[in-house]
Amino acid sequence: MTETLADTAAGLPEHPMPRAAGCPFDPPPALHALQTDSPVSRVRIWDGTSPWLITRHDHVRALLGDPRISADPTRPGYPHRSAGTKANDLARQTFLTMDDPEHARLRRMVTAPFAIKKVEALRPSVQKIVDDLIDAMLAGPKPVDLVEAFALPVPSLVICELLGVPYEDHDLFQRNTRVAVRRTSTAEEVLAAMQTLTDYLDDLLTVKRARPGDDLLSVLATERVAKGEMTQRQAAETGVLLLAAGHETTANMIALGTLALLRNPDQLALLRDTEDPKVAAGAVEELLRYLNITHSGRRRVALADIEVGGEVIRAGDGVIFANEIANRDPEAFSDPDRLDITRDARRHVAFGYGVHQCLGQPLARVELQVVYNTLYSRIPTLALATDFDQLEFKHDGIVYGVYELPVTW
Repeated sequence: MTETLADTAAGLPEHPMPRAAGCPFDPPPALHALQTDSPVSRVRIWDGTSPWLITRHDHVRALLGDPRISADPTRPGYPHRSAGTKANDLARQTFLTMDDPEHARLRRMVTAPFAIKKVEALRPSVQKIVDDLIDAMLAGPKPVDLVEAFALPVPSLVICELLGVPYEDHDLFQRNTRVAVRRTSTAEEVLAAMQTLTDYLDDLLTVKRARPGDDLLSVLATERVAKGEMTQRQAAETGVLLLAAGHETTANMIALGTLALLRNPDQLALLRDTEDPKVAAGAVEELLRYLNITHSGRRRVALADIEVGGEVIRAGDGVIFANEIANRDPEAFSDPDRLDITRDARRHVAFGYGVHQCLGQPLARVELQVVYNTLYSRIPTLALATDFDQLEFKHDGIVYGVYELPVTW
């Protein structure tokens, strides 16, 4: 019988696990211990259930690519992140939380703008956005909060341009996204935030259908919805997914990546003092591996019995893939707890793996490459404007980062 009742979880380690004080870039020490001693093991989560936690890099890649593992959160046994995310998962589904063939059908409808060639064509636009924001910072007072002045606007402006969302509405979508990705948000708060975003995108799709532009929402409205390939609600919910994921994750990578580099000045110097774009590209991959801002694990449920690491995951068991510790696996990366932007880190699982690998990763890479290649060379004396131990980190978020990053130069 599948172990899902609270009494079967007694004595198991709780997940998510706390990070060590003063080590905000590193995974929780308990994850290191599990990876060494019990890489496939049960944990207890917020609702008293006991899904499996997968901590080794090779196991994570193998299982995320296994068709016997489902991303469908409506299946019994699925390990929801919180009461809020459970309510939202059960209320609405996008291709992100579907299995093939429906996952593939809906995902194909939005892949074109995220193709590598299309994204590369956006590089000059991203560069202008980055340069304009740096110009504004240099012309204004200091210190400045890098999150509000730079890290959040960069991806927000880019995804707004790609989707066709007016940037002047950024406060609405940023505020509601923050509620949706906070683990401590109640079910009512998450549902209200997501409904606000869905209604907003639904109204915008109606406008796009009447007056289309050269953007993804216009394509969805005039081609996919108009031809009956998806409903307008599905299009709106897909738009919410892309809008939220398109700014929240990259914004946190910009700010947290900057902080990590400031704390590793030798690595910052390598990046700042070169004009080689390959160095910035390598730095992006290493920072994605090292930081792992998606720190609450990818969630799945088994469709059949699967043997892995000497354990048998039964059909109906929940599974959590701890990508933050998988990317620190010494079997996959030598000296994994050291930030080294010269290493080949491309086999990281920060974007997931398999059919559900992040759709927007080409765009995220271009944004981060432009940022990391520009910010530190244009402001070579960039420095923290507060004590490191005064910074507040997003321990309560589904996406990890820093709330504010005061900097000066």
